[in-house]
This record gives sequence, C-alpha cells and structure tokens, in this order.
Amino acid sequence: MSQSAPPVTAQLPAPARTRFSRGTVVTLVAGLLLATVVIASVGYGARDISALETVKILLHPGGGGYNHDVLWTERIPRTLLGLAVGASLGASGLVMQALTMNPLSDPGILGVEQGAAMFVVLGILFLDVNDASGFFWLALVGSAVSAALVYLIGTRTNAGSTTLGLVLAGVAIAAVLASIVTLLVVRDEAVYSSLRFWSVGQLSGRSQVLGEIAPFAVIGLLLALPLGRTLNALSLGEETARGLGVRVQRAQLAGAAVAVLLCASATAAVGPVAFVGLVAAHVARMLVGADHRWSLPLSMLCGAVLLVGADTVGRLVLDHGEIQVSVMTAVVGTPFFVWLARRRDLVRM
Repeated sequence: MSQSAPPVTAQLPAPARTRFSRGTVVTLVAGLLLATVVIASVGYGARDISALETVKILLHPGGGGYNHDVLWTERIPRTLLGLAVGASLGASGLVMQALTMNPLSDPGILGVEQGAAMFVVLGILFLDVNDASGFFWLALVGSAVSAALVYLIGTRTNAGSTTLGLVLAGVAIAAVLASIVTLLVVRDEAVYSSLRFWSVGQLSGRSQVLGEIAPFAVIGLLLALPLGRTLNALSLGEETARGLGVRVQRAQLAGAAVAVLLCASATAAVGPVAFVGLVAAHVARMLVGADHRWSLPLSMLCGAVLLVGADTVGRLVLDHGEIQVSVMTAVVGTPFFVWLARRRDLVRM
C-alpha cells in the first residue's frame, strides 16, 4: 500500500522575505536619520538654539522674540524647502537611471538643468525678471520644454534602443543650450550677475518659493511611488518588458514626465544642485537591492537626508558666513562619482 506524500505548505520564498524585512528596517533607520538631520537643521546655524527652546518655540508659534523669528521665518522654511528639493532630486535620479539604464546618470541627463538656465537667461534679457519667484517659473517651463525636446528627438533616433537615444539626445541638447547660455551671458554683465544668483545652488534666500515648489514636489513624489513595479520590468530590457505586458513607450514617457517634473521643480527652486540624485539612487540600491519598489521611496529619504545634512554642515564649517549647499554636495558627490565610475558593476541596475 502506497503512502501518500505529506501536504506541502506554501511559504514565502526566503529571498523575498529577507528583502521585505531588510527594506523595512533600512527604511525605518533612514526615517530616524532624516528626523535627526531635520532637528539639527532647525537648531544649528550661525546662532545655535537649544533643543528645549526649539521645542517651546514650535509649541507656541504665536510667541515672539529673536529666536522665534529665526526659526519660523528662516530655518523651518529653509529646512522644508531642503526636504522637498532633496526628496525630488533623489527620486528623479533613480527614475532617470532606471529609464536610461545608465548607472552614472544624473537628473541633468535629459537637459533639464540647461533648459532651466536657458529660460532664466531669456527672462532676464527680455522680461526683466530678477527675483527668485520669477526665476522659479522660468526655470520650470524651460526644464519641461527641453525635456520634451529631448524625448521627441531621442525616441526617433536610430541608436538601437529608446534608452540610448534619450541619453544621446540629452547630451547633445544640453551641450547646445550650454553654449547658447554662455554666449548670451558673457556679452551682458547684468545678465551674468542675475544668472549667477540663480545658478549657484543654495537654500539661503529661497524660502519664498517654498509654497510654489510644494504642489509640484508632492504631486511628483506621489506619482513616482507606484512606478516601482514598472521600472522593475523595464530594467529587464525593452523586449522582456513587452513580453510581460508593459507598454514600453508609454511607460517610459510616464516615468520621464514624473522625473522631469521632480527635477525641474527642484532645479527651478534652488538652482542646479549636482550629485544628489546620483548619490541618493545608488545608496538606496546598495541598501535594499535593485527592487525599485523599495529603492524608489528610500531614494527620496536619502536625497532629503543628503541635501538637508549638507546644508546644515555648510552653515557650521565657517565661523562667519556659510558654504552653498551645491558646493557641499559636490564635496560628497565627486569622490563618490569617481569611485562609482571605477566600479560600475558594484550596483546592478
């Protein structure tokens, strides 16, 4: 008499279970680190405010005094702006790397930064714009126009794949726009002076654009979160993605639109800030692997931590004055980029 086989109990595969628990722990740790950086950003600067006094001021926003004004009119808006910009750059960096399948891509790969600079220059020349709020809308429109142009050109090239076409078109458009911007700026000292105010990536003096960037950042981040599963399919290659039922061109267009929305709004708000998207995306993948369902939200946290942390350190390293956040992120990002370029196989896309 044959003996029946014991029933098989369905179990979650060990790798998936490990990835889930690891992703949860890493995300919680990143959240705690972000909270620590935010507290430091609010409390430290040219004038240090104790943690106890900071809490009192936060609990009584209607109070008065010099420290109260410093927190509510300068540091809190500046920190919130840093959070929005950092999270936006982190998410856009990871999405752009996934779409172009280039681990060294930065949000500038689609010509976003140069398009923003071009429209800012045109606004200064012909519309007499010279304030941060005006620069924001000019840069936002310029970023969107240049990215749309790159997409139209990149998807119609004979480069062999859409991703390679986008990279080639982005590099070409960025180079042309950079040349035009240089030509216009060097001939007019007033334009150079105004452009320099915007082109030096900094959070100082930009708090007035917080209300303008917030809707774009929130909408972009909410639209980016569901892209994880689609990016996983696209990372397997266009043919494989089609076999899995993904409409590749539509998915690439949607992902590029979200990435450009995030990067354009961040660049328009504070000017070009390099390496945040690059570093945040790779740190997220190193911590939780190539699954974009985990690495995408983690890249938002990493970008926010990097930008707010860099801005806080930039305020403290000098006895008088401060170092712009774009300089601080370059200090971290340049050696990271060189190390990554030498070990491109370290993180699998």
